[in-house]
Amino acid sequence: MSRRKIVIVTGMSGSGKSTVAKTLEDAGYFCVDNLPVDLAPKLMDLMEAGGTELQKIALVIDLRQRKFFPRYSEILNSLQLRDTTLEILFLDARDEVLIRRYSETRRQHPLAIDGDVTDGINKERSELKEIKDRADRIIDTSDITVHQLRDTIKKIYSDTVSVDLQIIINAFGFGKGLPLGSDLVFDVRFLPNPFFVDDLSKKDGRDHDVIEWVLSKSDTKVFLEKMFDLLDFLLPLYIKEGKQYLTLSIGCTGGRHRSVVVSSFIARKLADQGYRHVRLKLRELGIEIPVHSVVEKITEGFES
Repeated sequence: MSRRKIVIVTGMSGSGKSTVAKTLEDAGYFCVDNLPVDLAPKLMDLMEAGGTELQKIALVIDLRQRKFFPRYSEILNSLQLRDTTLEILFLDARDEVLIRRYSETRRQHPLAIDGDVTDGINKERSELKEIKDRADRIIDTSDITVHQLRDTIKKIYSDTVSVDLQIIINAFGFGKGLPLGSDLVFDVRFLPNPFFVDDLSKKDGRDHDVIEWVLSKSDTKVFLEKMFDLLDFLLPLYIKEGKQYLTLSIGCTGGRHRSVVVSSFIARKLADQGYRHVRLKLRELGIEIPVHSVVEKITEGFES
């Protein structure tokens, strides 16, 4: 088993610790914000005694734990004596940037007396000097956006660089309402409807004959081409934005034919493009399957 990794996230108030904690959590770290640091060794004891498989832990420490800083060296040394890799990440920013951020959010600095942000920042710098000197990594967030900070943390701490956007594709019928939580909704009721074809009406969009019929129509081909032009543009931007989940809903009249074929086709194409976390929900059929199952079940129909 690899050594457990602990990242101590600390730094100036307003420098981006909350953003970093969320990004580390998305990267697979077990994050604890404002845990009394005296309890950190006990947390390790519990993990070791319980045989937990948690291997990546992030502890967010700031001036809410002022009692910690006089003893930070003792506590961090005790953590390093264990079978762990300990890293201190310190976030900083220029004074004028911190002042502007506090002004924009109208928050009060934890050490500001009578609302004097500058005085609070000066005191905080003094109290954090020793732990900053000991930091393994210092990131100045003065001139970067929240999105750039997320990207930086991902590059440093993520084990993989693969696409981790969670995509849900809903096939539904408009008669029963829109799926809750939809980010993008497309109406495919303009496509020719196999429900009015005698040999197809009793089947659904998982059937080879229905798939072949719907995909053979010129309007379907043009729609899918334009749909993928749009998704090829949007998905990388959503990932860059830091979006973790996307729900794409495709609706037709009854949610059993056209929407099922189109949604399944999109699921397969996204899988082919390397999106690993795709689920297909056929709402009106009461079915939900992961993308690898989608590919296995509908490949033959799409080959035509």
